[in-house]
Amino acid sequence: QVQLVESGGGLVQPGGSLRLSCAASGSISNIDAMGWYRQAPGKQREMVSTMTSGGIASYANSVQGRFAISRDNAKRTVFLQMNSLKPEDTAVYYCKVVKGRVDTWGKGTTVTVSS
Repeated sequence: QVQLVESGGGLVQPGGSLRLSCAASGSISNIDAMGWYRQAPGKQREMVSTMTSGGIASYANSVQGRFAISRDNAKRTVFLQMNSLKPEDTAVYYCKVVKGRVDTWGKGTTVTVSS
């Protein structure tokens, strides 16, 4: 099994930046993809950014050019650098790992963008 722990959320003003981290432990070999998702109050969870095991990144249109996903294999961590944050980016951000047919989710970290 894979365990995920997110960190880095908080309160930031519009235009500010945050860097989220997702530390993976457990059975982390042969992971197919890792990614970030978010769920705003009253809305469905949506994909923010994903990265395949080969390093191919994808982004939601709403964050393209502002967010960047990266990973540190040695530290078993995936990051989400979020720049030029907007109030509509406010949400709980979740990390997900895909391994075969199994999706594993973290418990989430809250990002609030407000003045």
